[in-house]
Amino acid sequence: MSTSPPAAVQGRPTLRHPLDPDPVRSTKAGAVFACGLMAALTGLLLGGVVPATVALLLARQARRQAYASGGFLTGAVWVARGERLAWAGLALAALALAVVLVAGLLQAAGGPAGHDFGPEFD
Repeated sequence: MSTSPPAAVQGRPTLRHPLDPDPVRSTKAGAVFACGLMAALTGLLLGGVVPATVALLLARQARRQAYASGGFLTGAVWVARGERLAWAGLALAALALAVVLVAGLLQAAGGPAGHDFGPEFD
């Protein structure tokens, strides 16, 4: 039994099989990042919920495809960044919704209680 180190350690590069595909970035990784960025930018306008949801769904699919590809699909960093931006967009949308609800409650609480009748009614 030989105890020599592998060819890459000896200074010779290992040859890949000719049918192995080249590692490429997943196109869904770019889409996740773009949707996450749109979610973060439009989160305060409550419009960030839709792209954030799309980004999170695409991120799940991108991770599943990258795992199934055996390392030939890259872009995990872009997927992670897009997910963080999507969650930030959802947080901004929730914050904006809470502010609108509190402002509405304060507006409703400042008015008179019940109907204000004129002096000619008992």
